[in-house]
Amino acid sequence: MRLASLVGSGDKIALLMSPFVVVGVLLNVMFPAAFDVGGPPKALQLVSMLVLAAGVAVWLWTVVLILREVPRGELITAGPYAVVKHPLYTGVALLVLPWAGFLLDTWLGALLGAVLYVASRLFAGEEEAELASTFGDRWCRYATAVKVPWL
Repeated sequence: MRLASLVGSGDKIALLMSPFVVVGVLLNVMFPAAFDVGGPPKALQLVSMLVLAAGVAVWLWTVVLILREVPRGELITAGPYAVVKHPLYTGVALLVLPWAGFLLDTWLGALLGAVLYVASRLFAGEEEAELASTFGDRWCRYATAVKVPWL
């Protein structure tokens, strides 16, 4: 089994994100007041912890599905994949990075989450074309049945 089949577009997304992460972290360290979210306030802490917990759960669930099903050559359509086509990327971009950032008193996580989301969308077409080629009609049925197809 090739590692590329487990990674999908992750390597390309990571390469595109790398300069944003490096520059963002450097700027956050050099100018922390510019990234401050105000403590964070108790309400933001609570919401952040709840959303982050859900995001980590989705991430773990997705990783388990990938590690179990991809080596078998299976198309994953259950769990988080029944909701969105790319739950690993979407979950980290929208549920993990922003909320972890808020807990760390920085909005850098939200910025990096937005960059990750855009990067994942840039490479989604290529990944989906490969899945369509591999799984044919099964992919087409899945792609039209997924509840939130644009994520």
